Amino acid sequence: MSNLKGKVVFVTGAGGGLGKAIAVAFGKGASVVAADIKEEFLIGTVQAVKEQGGKVISVVVDVTNYDSVKAALKETVETFGRLDISVNNAGVVGIGSIEEITPEEWDRVMTVNAKGVFVCTKAAVDIMKTQKEGAIINTASIAGKIGMAHLSHYVASKFAVIGFTNSIAKEVAMDGITVNAICPGIVGTGMWRGEGGVADRWKLEGETEEQSWERNKKALIPQGVDQSPQDIADAVIFIAQAKHITGQAIAIDGGMTM
Repeated sequence: MSNLKGKVVFVTGAGGGLGKAIAVAFGKGASVVAADIKEEFLIGTVQAVKEQGGKVISVVVDVTNYDSVKAALKETVETFGRLDISVNNAGVVGIGSIEEITPEEWDRVMTVNAKGVFVCTKAAVDIMKTQKEGAIINTASIAGKIGMAHLSHYVASKFAVIGFTNSIAKEVAMDGITVNAICPGIVGTGMWRGEGGVADRWKLEGETEEQSWERNKKALIPQGVDQSPQDIADAVIFIAQAKHITGQAIAIDGGMTM
């Protein structure tokens, strides 16, 4: 973490899951701005960073609204003096067959997952270009590398994130800014588990949700185990400090998309 001393990190979707793990991991060395759509989502994240002696503030932000994101980053710079790393992690999940997905549901998923990454990247680049350095990390998914049944709109949004990331990395490569995407694998929370989740959807006749989860996990992941939020946070920390990794979509998936 020594390379993160004095760095300032902005993390969206920091209220739980992957975002919280990422914010807490950065909080061991950097100053953290934890952002989410509601203040109450951030209480646990802020407390966790402070408990380990880290510097942290929370900001409410709507990642689909450019003015909201610009205001959050303005507060970041006013509080900590700069912006070194922007982790554009906020996202939503959606599960449904083509018959079930409505145009409104398509727009919901695409707006948060794809437009949200565009808005946050655009606002961060404005600041980082003046500094002539910075790292932007966008949360994509293994669903941005392979199609998956009952996840077509989610998959489309994550393919969009990867293509956008690659394009912007080329635009700002000479400005000292790296732009990468992380592609989390199968994390045993959120869209994968529980009633109506992917494991539930992918049950064979006579299977329980737990049995489907275990079968699919072993069938899909060469290492045979799901990934943890800490696995993803470790990868983000590494990429944020790698000066010559840019334009990549790096999977943390136990070999699933190798």
